[in-house]
Amino acid sequence: MTGEMGGESGTAMRPVRWRGCLAALLLLAGCTAGTTAAPPATATEGSDYVIGAGDKLGIFVYDNPQLGAEIPVRPDGRISTPLVPDIVAAGKTPTQLGTELENRLKDYVKDPHVTVIVRDFVGPLNRQIRVIGEATDPQAIPYRDGMTVLDVMIATRGLTRYAAGNRAVIVRRVGDKQQTIHVRLADLIKDGDISQNVAMRPGDTLIIPQSWF
Repeated sequence: MTGEMGGESGTAMRPVRWRGCLAALLLLAGCTAGTTAAPPATATEGSDYVIGAGDKLGIFVYDNPQLGAEIPVRPDGRISTPLVPDIVAAGKTPTQLGTELENRLKDYVKDPHVTVIVRDFVGPLNRQIRVIGEATDPQAIPYRDGMTVLDVMIATRGLTRYAAGNRAVIVRRVGDKQQTIHVRLADLIKDGDISQNVAMRPGDTLIIPQSWF
């Protein structure tokens, strides 16, 4: 009898534990929203990360610190550094940009070695996830491999009190067609329904409407 009651109690507690863990994750995301995390491995030198407008770059020239810079990529996709006043950065990996800077600096520096690090990144538009509507912090966030809608909700600090979470949709471009995927965010966040934890794709837009009441 005791064993049966214990099993039922354990089962009943699972949704509560899920909600508690998810609430803690969303609270932690809210507390850290004002800080800038260090870029992951995909946004550093030697990676396949593609630089986009709005990214902030650290440029380091070995043995020539005066030629380095901490600069944002302009809306036109270009940057300017000492001795290299105008160069296209958007659409290149950090390694590709570093190599091009080295080639441009050879007229001024003997055997230059340049390292490019992405300090704060947004990425090109087709690699972003855009969140609009009743998220606490609606924004465009860079896509990461394996990203799900729950990752997106943590990054945007969850739903507002006015959100109609269960009427949310993901708008996705597939070739020349537009696909709409319905996702019940309230069930995912409040009830732990992981069947709603839809995988995201680069370029997706998550729309969260306002409640009618």
